[in-house]
Amino acid sequence: MDFLKLFLRGISLLPSLVQGVEALYGAKSGVQKKDAAISIVSSSINMAGAVSTKQIADAPRFTAGLNLIVDGVVECLNASLWAQNPATVAGPAAS
Repeated sequence: MDFLKLFLRGISLLPSLVQGVEALYGAKSGVQKKDAAISIVSSSINMAGAVSTKQIADAPRFTAGLNLIVDGVVECLNASLWAQNPATVAGPAAS
């Protein structure tokens, strides 16, 4: 499979991956959870192989880009109803 297809498939799984990492590593720091997510994504797109075959020319820059994508996914999920307390979303209880 060409690298672009593999990359896009890996990126499309990020929301589910972030939720899974949060469930598994909930008590860990944000940095540890982010590192776990980056490691899984890098593995799923075979980053090491892509670097060796020159499909990724600048690995540090590529990793920095992945970090930004993961940050964006986390930001979107945290701003969504997914992260909200059900009582907060429902509003104050009627008396």
